[in-house]
Amino acid sequence: MEIPQRFHVVETAGWLVNHRMNSALPGYLMISSKTDANDLSDLPEDALAEFGPLLARAQSTLKRQLNAQRVYIGRYGHTPGYPIHFHVIPIYEWVEALFWKDARYRLLENFAEGPGETATDGAELTLFVWREFCERAEPPPIRGPSVSEAIKLLREAMRFPPL
Repeated sequence: MEIPQRFHVVETAGWLVNHRMNSALPGYLMISSKTDANDLSDLPEDALAEFGPLLARAQSTLKRQLNAQRVYIGRYGHTPGYPIHFHVIPIYEWVEALFWKDARYRLLENFAEGPGETATDGAELTLFVWREFCERAEPPPIRGPSVSEAIKLLREAMRFPPL
């Protein structure tokens, strides 16, 4: 899949970091391998060595630059033809507040058997972000920088020093 340049944030020899193209949530990043592989074990050593520091840089930048309360990192999807990629999802206070205000998501409480460790979890908030900010024709209003402003901030903050 060709990612338009306007969504690119930073690139290494083995990875592309871009803003998720269909996300209205500022800072929702994708980290995709440049190697056509679907398992970490199939990646070159150099790409694997870049991966941990790249994830850490994405997480810390989202927290520092965009004030993400939490950052979820996960591998989802299994569509043939796509290289291994990871979702880096910022959760802002205002996103969690929207989650709690939306009565539809209270139905998720029916699936728990007893009290959970926390009031909500990453799975529930990830579902909320996907449905509300990636799939809705009219997503909820955002607070803070727009997607394009966030991309600009993240490009600057995640830029690697020249080699």
